[in-house]
Amino acid sequence: MARLIILNKPFDVLSQFTDKGTEGSKRRTLSDFVNVPKVYPAGRLDRDSEGVLVLTDDGKLQARIANPKSKMPKTYMAQVEGEIDDTALEALARGVELKDGRTRPAKARRVDEPDWLWQRNPPVRYRKSVPDSWVELTITEGKNRQVRRMTAHVGFPTLRLIRVAVGPYRLDGLDNGAWRDDDPRRIWEQT
Repeated sequence: MARLIILNKPFDVLSQFTDKGTEGSKRRTLSDFVNVPKVYPAGRLDRDSEGVLVLTDDGKLQARIANPKSKMPKTYMAQVEGEIDDTALEALARGVELKDGRTRPAKARRVDEPDWLWQRNPPVRYRKSVPDSWVELTITEGKNRQVRRMTAHVGFPTLRLIRVAVGPYRLDGLDNGAWRDDDPRRIWEQT
């Protein structure tokens, strides 16, 4: 049977197993957290984003998760600068016009700061004069840095971004930097 791993990817970690950056740079990669041969990321999660990254050794699973045609839902918790309002949430839900085209409609709602949240290193900048708030956003596509560009477009730049689910696979208490095996068959139950 195929292997499927859920990793809670920390901030400042590349979503690949080797660093092909400039010579002498030593950026953290997936190999610093997952020592399992022949598994590869299904999709990507930017270096400055945290949370669910699915890894598998099965090409069909990888394609099902990563291919935009599958419209796999991905849910994020975004800490944004400012008190996000209903107008911004409605715009996110309708979809916004970005430089590379209009985004698909999303599910967007304001939420409280998660009580399960781990400390980020380095911490998010804090400014007394500028409040922040949290939004939960579910999208079904994966344009480059899409969530960050969407929140900025509606006037609330993202300060911290945590992916909490990819299809049926959720963080569910997984510590930052930790991973677990999950049932690869669950992906086919996703509509």
